[in-house]
Amino acid sequence: MPHESRELRLAATLVEFTDTLTGDFDPALHSRRLADACVEFVGARGAGVTLLEPDGRPGPVVHGAGQPPPVRELLERERESGPVRDSLVSGTEVLAAPLASREAAARWPEFTTAARRSGIGAVYAVPLRRHATLAGAVSVHTARPAAAGEDLAIVRSLSAATTVGLLNQRAHARHRTLSGQLREALASRVRIEQAKGMLAERWRVSPDDAFETLRGYARGHRLPLDQVARAVVHRALTDAQLRPGGPGTG
Repeated sequence: MPHESRELRLAATLVEFTDTLTGDFDPALHSRRLADACVEFVGARGAGVTLLEPDGRPGPVVHGAGQPPPVRELLERERESGPVRDSLVSGTEVLAAPLASREAAARWPEFTTAARRSGIGAVYAVPLRRHATLAGAVSVHTARPAAAGEDLAIVRSLSAATTVGLLNQRAHARHRTLSGQLREALASRVRIEQAKGMLAERWRVSPDDAFETLRGYARGHRLPLDQVARAVVHRALTDAQLRPGGPGTG
């Protein structure tokens, strides 16, 4: 049945939106899929997603595929003044009154005029929010004068799944970066210890004395200590370079 088919498509879409732990994840494509899903499942005239940049400012609007220029222009305008802008500021849903109402005209005069001219009856914005973290907001434009309860519930579900996927991917990326930094720090420490041991054995001095020589050379030449240790391990630095005039350098 068509109704069952729509439910199955919606279920598959929700799963897709949360499956983001991949190396080729693209936030813009992720946002476009949400906009496309809003058009498909609630029959919206247009939809756009605005993600917040790391500094908290609104990023560019990502439109659904195939939306005509007037719809894209309206979504861009709303980013400056309209329901999605208010949702990004407040972190809450903004369920716009019918755009034919005085309330909407008073709240967003320029946007309301442009929306009515484009045949939009109502606009509502749903934040992409997970607990205390606000990632952005999605704006949905419909020809109907108000958002139907079922449509709003679908957009909420799509937005929630999108947010979970987006935040999970961000956390995964941070953990991968941190893991790489820790691995490199450990490898650096191992190289420094190896260089200390090589010099201490060759010069018949304590590891602490060997380390002071390494550190002194690094400071004197304004080089990272790990770079100097790597050169010692690979025998790219001679004893004469490390401690000119020292024992065994003549």
